[in-house]
This record gives sequence, C-alpha cells and structure tokens, in this order.
Amino acid sequence: MTDLHQRLEDLRDRGLYRRLRIVSGPQGPRIVLDGRPVLLLCSNNYLGLADHPRVREAAADAAMRWGAGAGASRLVSGTMRIHRALEKRLAEFKHADAALLFGSGYLANMGVIGALSGAGQVVFSDELNHASIIDGCRLSRADTFVYRHHDLEHLAWGLEQAGRRAALIVTDSVFSMDGDVAPLVDLVGLARRHDVRLVVDEAHGVGCMGPGGRGAVHAAGLEREVDVVIGTLGKALGSYGAYAACDDDTARWLVNSARSLIFSTAPPPPSVAAALAALELLIEDDHLVERLGGNARVMREALAAEGFDVRGPDTHIIPLIVGDAETTMDLCEMALEDGVFAQGIRPPTVTPGTSRLRLTVMATHTAQELRGAARVLGRAARDAGLTATAQAPHEDHGQPAAA
Repeated sequence: MTDLHQRLEDLRDRGLYRRLRIVSGPQGPRIVLDGRPVLLLCSNNYLGLADHPRVREAAADAAMRWGAGAGASRLVSGTMRIHRALEKRLAEFKHADAALLFGSGYLANMGVIGALSGAGQVVFSDELNHASIIDGCRLSRADTFVYRHHDLEHLAWGLEQAGRRAALIVTDSVFSMDGDVAPLVDLVGLARRHDVRLVVDEAHGVGCMGPGGRGAVHAAGLEREVDVVIGTLGKALGSYGAYAACDDDTARWLVNSARSLIFSTAPPPPSVAAALAALELLIEDDHLVERLGGNARVMREALAAEGFDVRGPDTHIIPLIVGDAETTMDLCEMALEDGVFAQGIRPPTVTPGTSRLRLTVMATHTAQELRGAARVLGRAARDAGLTATAQAPHEDHGQPAAA
C-alpha cells in the first residue's frame, strides 16, 4: 500500500474524500449529473448566461475568427484585439480607468497581491478570504496579518503595529461560503487613514448586486475609492477568466510585475468573446440581477418554512451549516436521490465543525423549483435526524487563515 493510498483511505474515514461528478450537456438550472436529471443548486452561473444563445454564438464565432487559443502570454504575442475590446468594456462598466485580463480569478489574485506587496511589507487579509487570496498572500513573500472576520478593531490594531510596513488590505466583497458582505466603507476609511492600498475581490458580487450588477463596491458608492477591484468572468458572466479594474498607473505596473499575467498564456478568444457578449447582455438589461435577488428571497422564505435558520445576509449564497463532514455528505446524497444537487462543503474549504451545504440560486430558476427544492432539503434534514440546521454566518466559519 502506497503512502498516497493510505492518505486517501484516511480522507474516506474522516468524510473528506472527494470525487469528480460528471455533467452531461450545458450548464443550466437543471442538468444531467452522472446520468441523472437534477435541479442544480450549487453553481456559480448566477445569471444563467453560460448557456445563453448570444453567449454561445459569440464563443463559436470567435473560435472561427480568432482560433481556439491565444498561443502566447499577454506580453509576447497573446494580446489580441478581442482582449483589448473586453478590457475597454470592463473598464467602462466598472467606472475605472483601465481593466486588465487574467487567465482566471486565482491568477488575478496571485498576480495583483504579489505585484502590490513584497518582502518586508505586511498584507492584511480577512480570515475568510478565498483560497486564491490566501495563496496570493503567501506567494507575495510579504508578512500576512490575518484579521478576524469583519473585525475592524483587530484590523486597525494590526495596521498600527505594522506602521510603515503596511502595504495592502485585501478582502472578498461577497464571501463565497457564507454569502455575507465585507464592511467596505469602513475598510476604505482604514486604508486611507493608514495610507495602504485596498484590493477587493468581487468574484461573487459582480453581476449579482449593485447598480446594473456592478457589484458590492458600487452598491456602497465606492467605485473610485478602491484601488483594485478584481472580478471574474467565470461566474455571473458565464465564461472563464478574470480582470483587475484600476487606474492607469496600476494597470501598467501590473503588466510589468504581475507574474501570473507575464508567465501565463492569454485567455482563449472564445472565452473572451463569450464574456464580452455576457457583459453586453448585462449592460443592456439588468433584469436578471433583479430576478436573482428575487429568487434568493424566495429560497430563503421556503427554507424558513421548512425550519431552517436563514437569518443573515440577503444574498444569493445560502449556507446550510450541518457541522460534521460525514453527516453533511449524507445530507447531500439524500437530497440528490430526490433530484436536488446541493454540494457538501467540508474542510479544508471551511473550518472543522462548520461543514455545510452551500446553496446558490440562479436567476433562471423558477420560484416553483426553489420551493420544491426547499421541501426536499427539509425532508432530507429530518430523515438525517437534523431538526434544523443553522446557516447564519459565524465568525469562525471559512477557510484556514493564511500563515
């Protein structure tokens, strides 16, 4: 027996073993999962644009016109007109001077954090930030101060202790596992008071909230106050890739220093064109953003009727906290047997004792589908011996803090 086999068996024993599930056909509110039709309640395709005819056509047309791949990194020969067109439109959408495309949200966070901080400096990161931010902090070679979730006093104390070494505050806007929103106004105030930059990752905010779906930063009226806003093209915009919206000087600095941009092949033209088409759809009509918010309210009301505690932020991400990893996966499989796919989330994605079903509604779900799903989840919880599950965010939920 190899050491890896033993480690895999250990994961099974602790309820932490993972496997890939196969989706047949396009992403949508209903999918075929491992040969079984199910209602999808764990996708980040929030607006349903991954399967929109205009988005699919744009990707197909771009493949015929520009080819399947960019062929090189952005700084060699990989920057094509389609990349520049999307960057220009994103900058306009985000009310920024510039936008710079990256291959993924993970690459964007690693590149931006590493470019704006380094050895001898200190980066300040919320303890529930996404893994890409945590890894970006680690790879930057800066010291990382992990402040308690939403704890502004803890952050302020850390900034005071760091003094001139303080370089950067980085946070998610909408936290991916709890669905709560960062205190952006206060973070801007602290950043200005201590003369540090603020980077906000809008992966789960853009397309989902704020005026015209521009995100939580715009919802707070801070579009010119945040130094870098990172967004993804692979969630609400239904494609793949990411961007950093910022001022011109910052964009030029990133081109010259963000290693994940300099040393990665540019995003493929079909994905870029698909994202551009999705962005145009959002700009033309933001009714999908409104429908997403409405569906989130429908789902929360239906879950409350089943006895779930749904207090907390009124966003499209709804965590059903179970606690134990094995029980969480049992609940996931029971719901799946009844035609509802809500993936169980376990450590290390969340801290031990906070395993959960992470529900995400889509604008393309119907109210009837969501109410039916809530009944399935309620029945599964009762069958599993859970009288109720608590899913209001708590301070100790989330991923392990960066070292």
